[in-house]
Amino acid sequence: MHGTALKVANAVGYQVVWLACVAGAGAGRAWLGPLVSLVFVATMLAFGGRRRDDLRLLSLALIVGLLLDGAFAATGWMRYAAAWPWVDAAPVWILALWAAFALTLNHSLSFLRHRPWLTALLGFVGGPLAYASAAGAFDAVDFGAPMPWVMTMPTSPSMTTQSSGRIRRLAARAPTTAGMSMLRAT
Repeated sequence: MHGTALKVANAVGYQVVWLACVAGAGAGRAWLGPLVSLVFVATMLAFGGRRRDDLRLLSLALIVGLLLDGAFAATGWMRYAAAWPWVDAAPVWILALWAAFALTLNHSLSFLRHRPWLTALLGFVGGPLAYASAAGAFDAVDFGAPMPWVMTMPTSPSMTTQSSGRIRRLAARAPTTAGMSMLRAT
């Protein structure tokens, strides 16, 4: 699968993962989202045509998600339904969302690669809307201010570069980004 069909399948697949994650968590079925995400990730790695780049993004996104959402949970800034494995850590279903999101960056969201201001705008609006929807319609999360999305989304296009040096430098900054988010939250 290539071109437009792949991008559409990627976008639709991510939305299915998002729905499975938040609806599953809100209904006390935290396993549903990670299961659907696993199928999405395996499919994209098998048929997406950018396995190496996608694996790098997947690894980085899981680290960022673990640190960022883990910090939100640990500080009480966000409270997640189905907070497994621990209440003070990023739940598995949130990490499943991060994994699926990472696999949109080289595919359905690749148009953002060289548009950092559009990326920041979409992150500023889209991140909080996703959390608000998860909170309002599914009771999957309870959150405070949306500001951290402004800081994390502008880095997403730079994660898609094929330069492993850039990926390593960005990964080295990830704890700093999470730390800044925690400071702004207090």
